[in-house]
Amino acid sequence: MAFDYKKEYKEFYMPKNKPSIIEVPIMNYLVVRGKGNPNDEDGEYKQSIELLYGIAYTIKMSKKGDYRIDGYFDYVVPPLEGFWWQDNSANGIDYSRKDDFNFISVIRLPDFVKKTDFDWAITEATKKKKRDFSRVEFLMHDEGLCVQCMHLGSYDDELATVKLMHEYMAEEGYELDIQNPRYHHEIYLSDPRKCSADKLKTVIRHPIKML
Repeated sequence: MAFDYKKEYKEFYMPKNKPSIIEVPIMNYLVVRGKGNPNDEDGEYKQSIELLYGIAYTIKMSKKGDYRIDGYFDYVVPPLEGFWWQDNSANGIDYSRKDDFNFISVIRLPDFVKKTDFDWAITEATKKKKRDFSRVEFLMHDEGLCVQCMHLGSYDDELATVKLMHEYMAEEGYELDIQNPRYHHEIYLSDPRKCSADKLKTVIRHPIKML
């Protein structure tokens, strides 16, 4: 059976729908950076998702080709994630100004995938898919101490969950620490094309520090 990060690391991907404090370790990611409204049909955000999955599945399927990754084991591609922020906003994001969004779309990489494997995947996908994947980067990210919560429902209703998270962190003796490179973080556990908005499951995570 393929290794599923959501099931094996439930503390990171399946929190309860009430806030909790968590220490997130260093993880390697595929990333694409961009700007603009994520709902724009031909916008940078939707393009970023296509690019990420193109490389993510090239790496996953490498075992069937000539290239071999040391330590490879079969796995489910981890869920899509996103870091979001707006310039001159220190307390998260303003959902009424989506055109002002900055984002880093990411997919977690298995620990056995090294930078050399990533470089091979970029070359391989470019050759086979006849597409420019140069915007995709390899990133090692240390997110550190965070407050997180499972949000149930529409992305546009996240503010209520964020409010609960901020109230909880203050009660526990923490304050918000959103600053480069620590941003509002979302992990998408549902496909909005396949379920109604009220059934969406999204992990929301904010970086914090002790008061």
